[in-house]
Amino acid sequence: MATLGSSYLNLIDTIKATTDGKQVAALIEVLMQSNPILADAVAVECNMGREHLHAIRTGLPSVAWGALYKGVPQSKSIRQQVKDTTGFVEGMSGVDTRLLKITPNEGAIRLQEANGFLEAMNQEVATGIFYHSTAATPEKFKGLNARYGALGGSGPGNQIIDGLGTGSDNTSIWFITWGDPYTTLLYPQGTKAGLQREDKGEQRVVDAVGNPFYVKEEYFSWHVGMSVGDWRFNARVANIDVSDAAAGTVNLNALMTSAYYKLQNRRVDRNGGKMGAAGVKRLAIYMNRDMLAVLDNLQTNRGNTDNYVRLVPKEVEGQEVLTWRGIPIRETDALLNTETRVV
Repeated sequence: MATLGSSYLNLIDTIKATTDGKQVAALIEVLMQSNPILADAVAVECNMGREHLHAIRTGLPSVAWGALYKGVPQSKSIRQQVKDTTGFVEGMSGVDTRLLKITPNEGAIRLQEANGFLEAMNQEVATGIFYHSTAATPEKFKGLNARYGALGGSGPGNQIIDGLGTGSDNTSIWFITWGDPYTTLLYPQGTKAGLQREDKGEQRVVDAVGNPFYVKEEYFSWHVGMSVGDWRFNARVANIDVSDAAAGTVNLNALMTSAYYKLQNRRVDRNGGKMGAAGVKRLAIYMNRDMLAVLDNLQTNRGNTDNYVRLVPKEVEGQEVLTWRGIPIRETDALLNTETRVV
């Protein structure tokens, strides 16, 4: 019975969901997180089943000055193939049909339970965008930390600014450009993008000792992966010591300015957070609430003589958001304050 109590809604759960046994109470979602990165992300269909292949030009052809009666040397560019994979996260809700018959509102109870699954999956994918690694967990997808995880070099590591934090309370601020061929989420060929919810109706199941009973089931699934094409359109401020930043000894403005000048798309005009040229879709800055509070404090009530770039409210797609250098700032709970140091 312990297994059933932890896996299925029981009578106590439904009593907690009602006011007087007759009305379904409003459910306070204290576990809900803010993850606007899921609304910003652009999803594209894989071009190889569950995998997505793209090529990156890593070398230009050689050219030469010509002269009369002299031939033209032949050359070619150098390309590298990159393959990204997808995985799927899923969940199953099952409620005993006998329990539903004695609840005041079957639909409301099932909807409340479904919303919990939707939030759990949203949090899992938002966390994965930053932190999942196929090297550690091959069933998942490769997130940003695994791509921008080492300082220096001529590749993605060149896009990382070191905040010099050395303790165990580090975090990051990300500049991400969404759009193909920049950064996108993926979904397998022939499927649909985003979270899918299926009502499986009444199903016969068995309890821990093999005795049958009936439940009403809902199945939740999300096939998702991630692809980073031109890594120069993203930047990361890593190794930000959270306690030092809160104490005012970390100059977030200077770090973010350094990251800003790493971005290739500084040369592309922005319009309301959307990028217009070269197929770029959206540029945004992602940080957690602690870093946003530090940044806001740095740029508020400092007088007229400082050199800070102010946080400016701006309407982006019908919503008012704070912007830094005109770039929307997205507060996300998926970014941790316990990152290991990037070296």
